[in-house]
Amino acid sequence: MPVRLRNTHRTCPVIQKGKTLDKTYFLTPTSSLTLVIVISLIFVFFGLYNSKKYQGLNNYLTASRNIGLFSLTTSLTASALGAWILFGPASAATWGGIGSVIGYSLGTAFPMFFLIYLGKKIRKEFPKGSSLIEFMRRKFGKSLFKLILLMTIFYMFIFLCAEVTAVAVLINYISGTKLWITALIVLLSTLTYTLYGGLRASIFTDSIQMIVIGILLLISLVYIISFTGSDFSFEFIKKKNPQLLSSSYTSNYTAGLTFFIAVAATNLFHQGNWQRVYAAKNFETLRKSLIISFFVIIPIVFYMGFTGMVAFSIDPNTRPDLGFFVLLLKQQKELLSLFVIVLGLALTISTVDTLVNAISSLIVVDGKATFNFNKKTNYLNFSKNIILFLSFISFIIASKGFDILYLFLLADLFCCAFVLTVFYSFYDKKMSEKTAFISIVLGLIFGFLLFPTPDFSKSLLIGIILPNEFFPSFLYQNLLFWSFLAATLGPMISWKIK
Repeated sequence: MPVRLRNTHRTCPVIQKGKTLDKTYFLTPTSSLTLVIVISLIFVFFGLYNSKKYQGLNNYLTASRNIGLFSLTTSLTASALGAWILFGPASAATWGGIGSVIGYSLGTAFPMFFLIYLGKKIRKEFPKGSSLIEFMRRKFGKSLFKLILLMTIFYMFIFLCAEVTAVAVLINYISGTKLWITALIVLLSTLTYTLYGGLRASIFTDSIQMIVIGILLLISLVYIISFTGSDFSFEFIKKKNPQLLSSSYTSNYTAGLTFFIAVAATNLFHQGNWQRVYAAKNFETLRKSLIISFFVIIPIVFYMGFTGMVAFSIDPNTRPDLGFFVLLLKQQKELLSLFVIVLGLALTISTVDTLVNAISSLIVVDGKATFNFNKKTNYLNFSKNIILFLSFISFIIASKGFDILYLFLLADLFCCAFVLTVFYSFYDKKMSEKTAFISIVLGLIFGFLLFPTPDFSKSLLIGIILPNEFFPSFLYQNLLFWSFLAATLGPMISWKIK
């Protein structure tokens, strides 16, 4: 699908429901599935083996609050990344230029820096905690807390769907393997060791996965540079597509801000990050791990976005979400396809195990304190049953091949609606539950009124309720930007209402 760098609502990539990415495959389904199964079983083995000697609820939720620098750093970094980096940054770069790449990179890494301050505050005020939203339960009533809890679980569920979809689409692109087969293998393998070993198993496998990810990304960089030569440069992009680097190209700014707001808000609320805040053996370990993760994440995400700009500059007909693969799979297609499968699986499983354990911990800790079930209820088993149910739904969704980036953006919008309210409440001691509740609802309403449809041509307010002609072009041509801005800043309206 050719991409036109004019209106962002028309250039955002869409992976059509139920359709494969390409009809030219680099591997047979048998070869790719064999590798998927072998790699998945390896991670299962490591996860189960490590977690055998670490049992109990405290290990399951916070890894006994005794994780060291290396394990914490690799886990934070691996959990922040995912299969989305293979598609999202490259795709965004083709319609938002360098601004998208910078916004994506900083948005992914910024929460690590922010958590240095906030993590210290939370650990001091709630030394035995395991989640951010415990603060909301203590400060406000159960009504608001239930809303935030359900929304947090919902956005992580969408995140889970997007990750599984991404790796299924990747394997489909390489070998034509049906989406549901890959989705089933990845979910079953990850659930096997995560539901058994909890956070301890997740952190241990994250360390292995991050080493694999780092090595493979470095190899891909060396290979792409050697193959593309001078084409892999800012000079080449400037020559072929100067708008991608232009300071006067509006989409560079709107897209950059959109991705920064969306990704940063999501990662600030990511329960997986907060579990690791509490899992660190001390604050100094946490501080060093967050700083290192910050500086590791930025170049990785930037690199993936840069491949999109280069690929698009070489061939304007390149699918925007396949920039990385177009550059990497020009030569040695079979060998490098195996390489890509391992990379995609490591990225996906490291994120999926984090999401699974994060959702489980929220249900165990916050669900137990909020919902009045039978006193004999085993909340750990209850959480595992919920995870199995959500995983089944995510399997169904991943099998349909929905737009990957759109799923991520939908999850991000939820976080934007309550990010400012939650963090502002840390400092405004007088904020009432009613004010906080109204502000979050306002953010959701404003955001969803402007959030674009999957084809990015209209929204509920603009194009459906009212025609585009009622609004200026800069509004309906940049719906994604305005929806995130409205969801993030809209709650501030209620702060002045007493």
